[in-house]
Amino acid sequence: MNDKLRSEALDNLFEAVLALETREECYAFFEDLCTVPELKAISQRFQVANLLLQNKVYNDIVKETGASTATISRVNRSLTFGSDGYRTVLTKLGKL
Repeated sequence: MNDKLRSEALDNLFEAVLALETREECYAFFEDLCTVPELKAISQRFQVANLLLQNKVYNDIVKETGASTATISRVNRSLTFGSDGYRTVLTKLGKL
């Protein structure tokens, strides 16, 4: 992770996420933490990453997710130049 982002507050947030054990706990925590539009945006980016890693084309991703081409490009940039976070999680979930 970019060293500029590292902080005690972010470490505490990640520890809280790692402490969650069930999907219901995740729903409760993230509903309190984020707005509905934030959660929809985050889940949409995750869905876009999954589809890009399945070699889907932009037009198909737009149709399936409703994501803008700007969002798809941003996620694609993360897949190309990022920290491999999407790949790590999708691999652990058995999606890759």
